[in-house]
Amino acid sequence: MKGRRVHVLVVVLGLALALIPFHAKVGSVGVSAIHLLKGRKNVAERIAEFGDAVHGRLAPRFSELGVGYPPKKIMLVGLKQERALEVWVSDGGAELQYLKTYPILAESGTLGPKLAEGDEQVPEGLYKIESLNPNSLYHLALRVDYPNSFDKAKGAHDGRSNLGCDIMIHGKVVSIGCLAVGDEAAEDLFVIAAETGIQNIALILSPVDFRIRGLPADMPTSSPWTSELYADIQKELMKLKRQQLPLPKAPPPQR
Repeated sequence: MKGRRVHVLVVVLGLALALIPFHAKVGSVGVSAIHLLKGRKNVAERIAEFGDAVHGRLAPRFSELGVGYPPKKIMLVGLKQERALEVWVSDGGAELQYLKTYPILAESGTLGPKLAEGDEQVPEGLYKIESLNPNSLYHLALRVDYPNSFDKAKGAHDGRSNLGCDIMIHGKVVSIGCLAVGDEAAEDLFVIAAETGIQNIALILSPVDFRIRGLPADMPTSSPWTSELYADIQKELMKLKRQQLPLPKAPPPQR
């Protein structure tokens, strides 16, 4: 049976490679073939698989905050220089409360917004979670709605058409243009996002934590409109009172 499965995988890969254009991403074909053989799971099945463990990890903190689970709203804050992903929650009131911080174990690129397909940049801006991927090659994933309307408008203004896509917050410890937070953190984020509802989640991706510091002096040169973008990001960050809380020590970069 094992030999037959390997044979089927080889055949599937061969047929898929024959059908795709030469410039297409071969990696996606391999992922599809692996999913075909292993079987795909839906979001509900992933919640059944990981939900109890996630609830056990998060319940004490929700109890401490006095916020019911699942929360009514979630704000995720990805800080590139600090290599941290903060989670803020609300039970429906106006003020979000700080839940916890997950270290970003891998990211790519430099400070500055994503501009084009293949630049390996993590986007910067105000985003939403577009969908959940229960069958990610990187364990579990939350898909960011990049490019959003702001990205598209600035791309059109600059004459940039190929802006890139498929930006995820996912597990494992490797990434190209995405945020890798490790498998356990990905399980926490996936389950709480599914049970809260992705329509109730907002995401800030910022080059630095504007609540406690400005842009570094050696910030790479970027487009003139980034000042507008960073003003919008800073305005949203300042609504989250995090200054008094110590930032976690970030692990060394892993590429």
